[in-house]
Amino acid sequence: MLRSYVLLQRELEQGLEERHGLQHSTYEVLMHLSDAPDGRMRLSDLAKLAVLSRSGLTRLIDRLEKDGQVVRERCATDARGYFAVLTLEGRARVQEARGEYLDEVRSRFHDLMTPEEQEVLGTVWTKILDRLEPGLQP
Repeated sequence: MLRSYVLLQRELEQGLEERHGLQHSTYEVLMHLSDAPDGRMRLSDLAKLAVLSRSGLTRLIDRLEKDGQVVRERCATDARGYFAVLTLEGRARVQEARGEYLDEVRSRFHDLMTPEEQEVLGTVWTKILDRLEPGLQP
């Protein structure tokens, strides 16, 4: 499992880097923001969803903010909290990469399985996530 994950991740990240100049963690953060209502998420929620440490997310958001792809906004109801908000430039960047990235995931992973195998794998991953993050799965 670990070897398959590492090799698949390496191939997917290499494609993102070569074609779009994006590291996988950068793509993932931009994708989560793109999917969020109004393109914004609390930094703490984004760190959990992207499976990044708070310091790792802070460094990544610093870079994205410097590049004009994200801005930080202070949370009106929590003086300590901040939101990451996707800019138009950030949205364009993730949309440019997303279709091709999903095609790569399909061809290198999803399409290798029958519908029945996909169902079983989905059930297994859900069980694992329920064990690791109780109560967070829909």
